[in-house]
Amino acid sequence: MLQEAIESICAAEDAAKHNIRQAQQAALESVADADKAGEQAIARTLARAESEIAYLTRAAESKVTAEAQELASKTANRQATIRARGERRLEDAAQYIVERIVNT
Repeated sequence: MLQEAIESICAAEDAAKHNIRQAQQAALESVADADKAGEQAIARTLARAESEIAYLTRAAESKVTAEAQELASKTANRQATIRARGERRLEDAAQYIVERIVNT
C-alpha cells in the first residue's frame, strides 16, 4: 500500500512536470506567434505609410507646381503692366524734354 502511494505520488509528479513543460512550450509558441504577427502588422503599417507619403508628396508637388505657375502668371502680368506704365512715362518724359528744348 505504501509502495502504491509512492508510485501514485511519483506518477502525479511526473504528470505535473510534463504538464508544466507542455505549458511552457505552448507559452513559447504563443510568444513566437505574437512576435510574428506584430512584425507582420508593422510591415503592413510601414508599407501603408510609405504609400501615403508617396501620395501626399505627389499631391504637394502638384499643388506647388500649380501655385508656382499661377505666381509666374501674376508676375508676368505685373511686369507687363509696369513695363507699359514705364514706357508711357518715358514717352511723357521725352515729350516734356522736347517741349522744354523747343520752348527755350
